[in-house]
Amino acid sequence: MLVGPYANGKTMMIAERFAVGHLRTAEQQRVWVVQPREGAGLAHFYKSILQALRAPTGSSRNVGRKAEQVDHLLDKLKPRMLIFDEFHNTLRGRARDVEAVLAFLRRIGRQFDISPVVIGEVTVYDVVNQTAEMATRFDLHAVPRWQYGEEFLALLDSLESALPLVRASDLSDEPLARRIFQLSEGLIGEIVAIISAAASAAVRSGEERITKSGIEALRYVPVSKRRRATVREDLL
Repeated sequence: MLVGPYANGKTMMIAERFAVGHLRTAEQQRVWVVQPREGAGLAHFYKSILQALRAPTGSSRNVGRKAEQVDHLLDKLKPRMLIFDEFHNTLRGRARDVEAVLAFLRRIGRQFDISPVVIGEVTVYDVVNQTAEMATRFDLHAVPRWQYGEEFLALLDSLESALPLVRASDLSDEPLARRIFQLSEGLIGEIVAIISAAASAAVRSGEERITKSGIEALRYVPVSKRRRATVREDLL
């Protein structure tokens, strides 16, 4: 169970990197990433698995038929791990559907020797830990927000080394590092987005380095303030 806030690298930096690394070294694919479809219900859940396994899904909403198709494919392909990204999408339906999804996760471990990995926001943690039966089946790996400190500064240095800028930006120096942290709110997806946007602006301007004034010129709105962003007022 990989749990953390949105835009913090759970999918791109951990799950997908792991899956790609597996594909590069494995003789046969044993790890599959499932993207649960928006919308509640077992039909959506099974269709997501079929799509991940690159199987035809058809237009039928017959849950029993889709469940049989999933079982057939799992028996044939013999995956060792199914990674369910954005798993909280499956937890918004009726209680009986949610329980059926959790029962499916328990069953594939017992019947097919498959290790399920669920990735999502704190809702996933809450639902899995409602019963001891489910809680004991998952190891929790938290992906918290970055804190301002040496690890964060080292991350900035690493990102800067990959920038195609002619001049050094010294991203890890105060107050530039502090401003990037404030705007990103400790979310790695936001950190990368800010630095990428600032680097593009630096190239276009000819300055060839990221500066605090260049960051401010982006008028970047942190995630927590986007619902109150001034651009929304222009839409009214």
